[in-house]
Amino acid sequence: MDTIMLTDSNLLCLLQLASPALPVGAYSYSEGLETLVENSTIDNQAALKHWLEAELRYGAIRLEAAIMVRAYQSVKVGDLKSLSYWNTWLSAARETEELRASSWQMGRSLIRLLVELQPQIVPIVDAVGNPCNYAIAFGIAAAYWDINIKAALLGYLHSWASNLITSGVKLIPLGQTAGQRLLLELQELLGDAVVEIMELEDDQLSCCSWGLSLASMKHETLYTRLFRS
Repeated sequence: MDTIMLTDSNLLCLLQLASPALPVGAYSYSEGLETLVENSTIDNQAALKHWLEAELRYGAIRLEAAIMVRAYQSVKVGDLKSLSYWNTWLSAARETEELRASSWQMGRSLIRLLVELQPQIVPIVDAVGNPCNYAIAFGIAAAYWDINIKAALLGYLHSWASNLITSGVKLIPLGQTAGQRLLLELQELLGDAVVEIMELEDDQLSCCSWGLSLASMKHETLYTRLFRS
């Protein structure tokens, strides 16, 4: 991946946006991982790594990230109609109620935070409509704070991977060191995914996420649950 140049201010904004401390509730979602652990499809570090690698190569996270890029670009050129279009498009593309609800809840939380921090962003927020998906809200924030788009995309993917690894550490369970080792091992793939996602044309927006869809649909009927998805 090409070298990404960021000012100190841009870097700090990206760290804040991708931080697990961001109050959007990401920690409460496992994106079907809880189902996969419950039925022993994922029961060790190697299996979790395989799942995350497959999602990064073929799964719904690529689609989300590609829409985040389009939201960013729409804000940059002032095309608010396009911003609203991609938000509606992503809502329609969500395969299950839980996945859609998590995207909307996190998007709503991030939008609320952005309005508190940067009141000037309200006209952009109003143009999106309600509910707002998380990927759209993330793209709006990254564009408004003038974060390099490749850096923003890398931060988005890294935040996703970090959250699911944390879920795996709790559910499987794994040790904290194993989780950090796994995150480190995913670095090259995260970089490759950024390059590929940046090159996707609109008519290439697709994913193979039937495994995630089935796990998500089964999650709501689990006898016990720690996570909301």
